[in-house]
Amino acid sequence: MEQNIFDYLTVGESTARAAGQILLDYWDHIHVREKGRADLVTEADFASQEKVKEMILRAFPTHKILGEENIPGTDAAGGPGVYRWIVDPLDGTTNYVHTFPHFAVSIGMEFSGEMQIGVIFTPVTGECFTAVKGHGAFLNGKPIRTSRVTEPEQSLVAVGFPPSAGYDSPDLRSFLNVLICTHAIRRTGSTALNLAFTACGRLDATWNFRTKPWDVAAGSLLMTEAGGDIRGIFGKPFNVDEGWFLAAANSELQEKFQKIIHLEQNR
Repeated sequence: MEQNIFDYLTVGESTARAAGQILLDYWDHIHVREKGRADLVTEADFASQEKVKEMILRAFPTHKILGEENIPGTDAAGGPGVYRWIVDPLDGTTNYVHTFPHFAVSIGMEFSGEMQIGVIFTPVTGECFTAVKGHGAFLNGKPIRTSRVTEPEQSLVAVGFPPSAGYDSPDLRSFLNVLICTHAIRRTGSTALNLAFTACGRLDATWNFRTKPWDVAAGSLLMTEAGGDIRGIFGKPFNVDEGWFLAAANSELQEKFQKIIHLEQNR
């Protein structure tokens, strides 16, 4: 690492807060276009990401940025010796468009393919989740831990769906498997916040079969630093670039949910 890891966190947090303020400033005059059916993007997405790009490159001109909205200069690959910031300038766009107050700015930074810092900021509530590799996870500066729930029937969980899912999609089949085995399921519309809420114990588990790196980069570090267990499909090691994950409060709950989610495939 070229400097103190907490310097990266300071920049990440200040950047997330600045981008979050832009989202609030745009909120009462939103202009929307569609990337695909039920897949929306707003001017605020682009303005927020431009702010993130500006602030990060001002602080670290040689670093790379991977961002959702495909702004030139924000399509960087990671690799050995590469500092890569992975950014979702507005996670929960559909919520944002409908003025449903559940969205976030998500910023993660990796070095040589390993996540080093994660920040998830919720502009409406002012909650800021942070994590530093090897130093724990925090909510507004206070340490957080995952829940102690180990039984699915006692758990509150969240699922993330793609913009469109057919009747025979694995997303829906797994949803039905989990529905009958848990206390309750929530669909919040924000993968980043699902991970943050699992990290702090509000949720006991969350999963999504179709994510992008910017959806999960910061949240994956929050999970592990808060004592949680995040893995890929069928229990494989988690990879931020692969788009499949199950995050659980602990390894015992992880094992049980892996079996439930993949029940149909295991028959």
